[in-house]
Amino acid sequence: MIANRTVRIVQLLLVFVALLSLGGCAGMFGGDPLRVSVAGIEPLAGQGMEMRFNLKLRVQNPNDSPIDFNGVSVELDLNGKPFASGVSDQTGTVPRFGETVIGVPLTVPALAAVRQAFAFADSAQSGQLPYMLRGRLAGGITGGTRFSDQGKLSLPTGDMSGM
Repeated sequence: MIANRTVRIVQLLLVFVALLSLGGCAGMFGGDPLRVSVAGIEPLAGQGMEMRFNLKLRVQNPNDSPIDFNGVSVELDLNGKPFASGVSDQTGTVPRFGETVIGVPLTVPALAAVRQAFAFADSAQSGQLPYMLRGRLAGGITGGTRFSDQGKLSLPTGDMSGM
């Protein structure tokens, strides 16, 4: 009876030690988050009523080890509403304390474009259009790294009539 109780206590201690050591490993792999920002956007040929763009993401790695990736996915919200999404199977490495630019084709469904056209007209008063970019850089032993970026797009101001 006492032997069973001792065995259970030892088992619980082993489980506790294992959980603590896993927590330490997670801390070692965590590192600082990637810094991702929009480096540019270029139009692509659309299909049907949808619009397409090539979104260029600048990915900065503030960590002491390189990050290998084998794909990227992104979602872009404008004015708090879903606007575009895209995926790419591009592979590469973000060097330690370095950066790289990744191209991701974005698709804007026709309904989202119409909805944002009305929101754009409303935002023209403030001159600012808030955006939120979320995504995931796939790969590595942890399966990938999530990132996000947000800010405001400045709208053109002044007389746009061309006169």
